[in-house]
Amino acid sequence: MSTATLPQIYSYGHALDMDDGKFGLLRDSSDAATDFPELRRRFAAEGYLYMKGYLEREKVLEARAALTSRLAASGTLDPAYPHTEAVVKKDAGYIFQPDLTTGNEPVQKLLYSGRLTDFYRKFYDEEIRHYDFTWLRAIGPGKGTNPHCDLPYMGRGTHKHMTCWLPYGDVSFELGGLMVLEDSFKRMDLLEKYVYRDVDAFCENKAAEVAKVKEGKWAFTGTLSHNPPAVRNKFGGRWLTAEYQAGDFLTFGMFTVHASLDNRTPNRLRISSDTRYQRASEPIDERWIGVNPPAHGPNGKRGLIC
Repeated sequence: MSTATLPQIYSYGHALDMDDGKFGLLRDSSDAATDFPELRRRFAAEGYLYMKGYLEREKVLEARAALTSRLAASGTLDPAYPHTEAVVKKDAGYIFQPDLTTGNEPVQKLLYSGRLTDFYRKFYDEEIRHYDFTWLRAIGPGKGTNPHCDLPYMGRGTHKHMTCWLPYGDVSFELGGLMVLEDSFKRMDLLEKYVYRDVDAFCENKAAEVAKVKEGKWAFTGTLSHNPPAVRNKFGGRWLTAEYQAGDFLTFGMFTVHASLDNRTPNRLRISSDTRYQRASEPIDERWIGVNPPAHGPNGKRGLIC
């Protein structure tokens, strides 16, 4: 499909260049859904897999309802609309609420059993392990997420784990889903000094960094840039995205640059989760496992002499 038929796309407040050489649509790999050697080949070549309709739509929508009922109970949603429509109250803004998934059976079953975990088990061709922490996001109207790679946030174990981005409902270009930068994982000449840094590492002998840690902040945020078009111009390739539907998921590795589109609806939340899966035989990042993972809190910080 030519980008000439698409609406103008925005990310982090920037209008993306819609030229065919700079923007495009994700390759749908659902045609190879049962051919895992081919999926491995595509992943190695492209750095991502977009699995359209791989999950049962009804189960995804059941999980959505379980999430929006909790959002409604928290006072986030406009009570004039059914909670499943995820119409947000004015100025509610960005909501990062992993606690919405705790004890949430439809969500836990969707993410950590059945068809999704079977996918990763077959992809890795061995037993898997997943992070116990679930990144649940409900993003209201406004800017999306900055371009970044995931490794700076979760690089203390294997570097071969994979992110699964899953939308809870249909996501139009206007509502704004995830996008990946084509072939960016191949540009280690540009990534090496960035991607191996740890957001929770700090210099014990630098007072300014210690002060930030005491406030629960990062000395290095993990953001690659605040300007998605500039990142594309530097790396080359195209920003790739799609209009997602409930049942789709997008998976990619730790070195793939990605970001999200802006939510340009007047009042709706875009609800999605990020989860991580890896070979059980490989080391795992201690920040993201256990009943109450340390995450990016004080117990996850690591002091260094710089």
